[in-house]
Amino acid sequence: MKISLIQSNLHWADKQKNLDNFEKKLAALKGKTDLAVLPEMFSTGFIVDRPELADTMDSQTVFTIKKWAKDFGFALVGSFFAKENGNFYNRAFFATPQGDFLFADKRHTFSLGGENNFITKGNKKLIVNYLGINIFVLVCYDIRFPVWARNVNNEYDLLIFTANFPDKRIDVWDTLLPARAIENQAFVCGVNRTGKDGNGFTHSGHSTLFDFTGKPIVRCLSKSEMIITADINIENLRKFRTNFPIWQDADKFVIL
Repeated sequence: MKISLIQSNLHWADKQKNLDNFEKKLAALKGKTDLAVLPEMFSTGFIVDRPELADTMDSQTVFTIKKWAKDFGFALVGSFFAKENGNFYNRAFFATPQGDFLFADKRHTFSLGGENNFITKGNKKLIVNYLGINIFVLVCYDIRFPVWARNVNNEYDLLIFTANFPDKRIDVWDTLLPARAIENQAFVCGVNRTGKDGNGFTHSGHSTLFDFTGKPIVRCLSKSEMIITADINIENLRKFRTNFPIWQDADKFVIL
């Protein structure tokens, strides 16, 4: 599977500019990738306290994501600011060229940034089988909570984090991405934004795709807008799990 990491600045609270920006970037990938990963809340930036910016499931934002997947011929992953039944969500999505639009909401809301005051946390996992690979999608702050990300009985092969991880804590991002790969015996892809947001926080990206041993396959340059594409070989992962089956010794647990 070819995976494209789209590391980009975001236009604060300007959906149309963000949609126009990403449409150009995605169009250039047509015929060149199988899956493209966008940053967290790609259409607005990390904004949780402006309900007028939230999108319903029949909004222009969701329509556009579906259209991109169909027109460009590859799957799309990211998150957006969503509203449903009077609640607001940081909603991760997986859109396919065949018209599927699967989603689950961010599990861990960032209380230090006030996200918990506006956003309802999710209670289900977004695990999708696409092109024979099981893919689990999580959002930014979820990276700090390994129990929710735990790969139980190899239920996924690729773990994706879509993020707005600030530069002041980028060392945590750089540390936890390969840790999640090692402990879960899975490929891990993290895509983070660049630039300064409307709250004054800077973001340096550090978007990276790791193999199942925690070694980087590709890494975006710091503080640069760029797109980088790489292959993952699922057979190599399966052989590694067979030859080094540490997953069989994992603890059993139930999440309440």
